[in-house]
Amino acid sequence: MKTLSHLFEGNLAWATAIKKKDPEFFSKLSKQQAPEILWIGCSDSRVSANQIVGLPPGELFVHRNIANVVVQTDINCQSVIQFAVDVLKVKHIIVCGHYGCGGIKAAMDDANYGPMDRWLNHIKEVSLFNAEKLKALKGDDKFNMLSELNVIEQVSNVADTTVVKNAWKRGYDLSIHGWIYNIKSGLLKDLNTCIASSE
Repeated sequence: MKTLSHLFEGNLAWATAIKKKDPEFFSKLSKQQAPEILWIGCSDSRVSANQIVGLPPGELFVHRNIANVVVQTDINCQSVIQFAVDVLKVKHIIVCGHYGCGGIKAAMDDANYGPMDRWLNHIKEVSLFNAEKLKALKGDDKFNMLSELNVIEQVSNVADTTVVKNAWKRGYDLSIHGWIYNIKSGLLKDLNTCIASSE
């Protein structure tokens, strides 16, 4: 049986280093969860939310899926948004995509991937809605533009959820942001897509 012992060794080294720096860190962390930000990102192993923004554990509530898609029929994502807004009382929801996204590239292929095809259809719809913007672009430029357009669409989808609309009706201060991450540089880019009310 494979036990992945190197992961346990890495965990021990990480926890030991944290405790050396702050002996009370895990004790304090275990007593509460009060992040102000929900991060909706891609499942890509190269895109780790806390590391990208330099925040320690406990500062972000995170939901990840292929190509950071938010749809009304995804009960998992919808439940995460509800818990974040209604229970944790987050003030910001960030939808963060990334350049070089395998889900975006797969959605632009004509290949059949099996069960994943149903998920990729959400991205294909974004491509169809924005066909005019995409038609003059080729290669990475096209993929990168679709990655950005997908983030913008998902920000709109978050704003259209019942949970978020009800929060705004109650006068709750909640902003939804669209960002994209460049794996080649390690830098984030604000897509200047921020929605803070139903209006």
